[in-house]
Amino acid sequence: MTAPAAQRAPTSAPKSDRAFIRIEDVVKTFDGFRAVDQVSLDVAEGEIFCLLGGSGSGKSTLLRMLAGFETPDAGRIEIDGQDMTSVPPWDRPVNMMFQSYALFPHMSVAKNIAYGLKQDGMSRADIEAQVKRMLDLVKLSALGHRKPNQLSGGQRQRVALARALAKKPKALLLDEPLSALDKKLREETQFELMDIQDSLGTTFIVVTHDQEEAMTLGSRIGVMDQGKLVQVDKPRDLYEFPRNRFIADFVGSVNIFEGVVAEDLPDRVTIASDALGGAIHVHHGMSCQEGQTVWVAVRPEKMVLRREAPTGVLGETVGGMAQGVVEDIAYIGGLTHYRVVLPSGQRVRATLANRERHDDAAPTWEETVWISWAGDAGVALTS
Repeated sequence: MTAPAAQRAPTSAPKSDRAFIRIEDVVKTFDGFRAVDQVSLDVAEGEIFCLLGGSGSGKSTLLRMLAGFETPDAGRIEIDGQDMTSVPPWDRPVNMMFQSYALFPHMSVAKNIAYGLKQDGMSRADIEAQVKRMLDLVKLSALGHRKPNQLSGGQRQRVALARALAKKPKALLLDEPLSALDKKLREETQFELMDIQDSLGTTFIVVTHDQEEAMTLGSRIGVMDQGKLVQVDKPRDLYEFPRNRFIADFVGSVNIFEGVVAEDLPDRVTIASDALGGAIHVHHGMSCQEGQTVWVAVRPEKMVLRREAPTGVLGETVGGMAQGVVEDIAYIGGLTHYRVVLPSGQRVRATLANRERHDDAAPTWEETVWISWAGDAGVALTS
């Protein structure tokens, strides 16, 4: 993954700052293993919140506890001010959209959407009106008579979404909702999902392992690892200001240089790095002391790659620089990824935008180049 997907301006904000969903010190253990470990989280009404993490991080278990399919061993879950501890799944004001969609193959699209409404005893006229609203919402009005196997993957995904929303839940829980779609369709569907959520104002909690999907969908993202919620932030803050090396490395691509604090000033930290072969300057203060081991994270797209040494002054306009040899080049259309080997043996990734169709001046394999970055481009991490 390179830089996060571009974020559009949100068309609606959460309805209030009040915690609509509140998770307090929740623990869930399976055979002695803590799948969810002391997790606390508040989600606002009308928010799209994404739980991001790798396999086994605890994100799906947390979602299942919200839905009522699992019971916490400790802690408390509230939805809209109500304690959910003893409330069964069918009485909770939430609905869940599963990864497999779980559509009834023998029923038409309209009957799939109507199924839950019939179970609730809604009148025929009201069911027909609600099914029509849902079909209009997901832009499938002309396909209500079709069976699921007569639809594309993206259309089946929208049917599952319509069925989940038909009962007007206060919150919709989505478990890897787009994982079955190909990349191009997944990107298109992300924006459709945002439009639908914005028109309804329903609180969405999305579980995903896809970082770009979380960056695109979420007004906030919570990253889980080994059952713990490691960081909760807006997408840009999560990417630009990771709290530790795990977040920096997990969210996007990153170069990490180890070093020792040589000078700690209020607005700048100087780090001596054997990996870089010189000094690194970070233009922000941090809680550290001279002699302490720290790590500097620099995103590949913030790297400058050139044949000549940088003309800026180290510590003022340049945060770090080193000479190396181009080991690998990957052209992927709009971007080119370079891997440069430094004398220390560390490999540095640089991502450059391809602004011109032909760039004969671009570095090539086995060529000696300089890598550098601005003083405000790096983030110093103590853990």
